[in-house]
Amino acid sequence: MAGRFEGQVAVITGGALGIGGATARRLASEGAKVLIADINDDAAATNVEHISSDGGTAKAIHTDVAVPADIERAISDAVETWGRLDILVQNAFSVVGGESRIHGTAEQVDEADWDWGMDVLVKALYLGAKHAVPHMRRNGSGSIINLASVHSLLQEAEMLVYEAGKAAVVGMTRQMANDFGPDNIRVNAIGPGHIVSEGLEEMWKDNAEGLAFFANQYPLRRTGVPDDIAGAIAFLCSEDASFITGHTLMVDGGLTVQLQEKFGLRQANYARANPGTELPG
Repeated sequence: MAGRFEGQVAVITGGALGIGGATARRLASEGAKVLIADINDDAAATNVEHISSDGGTAKAIHTDVAVPADIERAISDAVETWGRLDILVQNAFSVVGGESRIHGTAEQVDEADWDWGMDVLVKALYLGAKHAVPHMRRNGSGSIINLASVHSLLQEAEMLVYEAGKAAVVGMTRQMANDFGPDNIRVNAIGPGHIVSEGLEEMWKDNAEGLAFFANQYPLRRTGVPDDIAGAIAFLCSEDASFITGHTLMVDGGLTVQLQEKFGLRQANYARANPGTELPG
């Protein structure tokens, strides 16, 4: 399994499924030893088996990123198991299953849901870096990837918690890049567009027309898949990106670079040409 990450150790939060699952497989395929830190024990074990069957090295540890002790334990476990830490991918959070906690305006959101959202979207990333950086410093280098979103730049109505959290990720990434750059630790973020992972596949399976409508929003005329993001993360973690830090790479099929007036007209024309298109929500 020799590759760009031979001899390196990576921790991936939310590494069981979706973007995290694909990233775990990608880094392992290029030689990294991967710790999957996830709340879904069964899916994490399945991904470890997948990686092992392909000749890679991985293990899983139960991790709820809303619990600070779990984050510290995951970092420590990777170092205790393999002796070092080189890569931290901070991915854990699923809109699927958490919709009710992130929807709403400032008037509507419960304080408890705000606190939970900030814990998993923002505080967890601060804690991950807090515990990872000392180990990376001892190595003389490291790479931290924080998962942002197109929602970091463009806001959706009645999504205060998610939008505020993802916007904070961009600012925190820049700050960490400044703080840890002297230690040769690079910190970058990824901004995915609409990525059809396992959970979203279930949502779209009986609504191909709705998914096609979503795809038409993108200049590339398709939505993303987890491997699209995993490839970008692998690039940012590699020596090919050794002079990139503090950057948020939008991996969004061009969604955030199009003029909105033309975009709206295109979608209206699509809807007229495809009557009966059913959209979620």
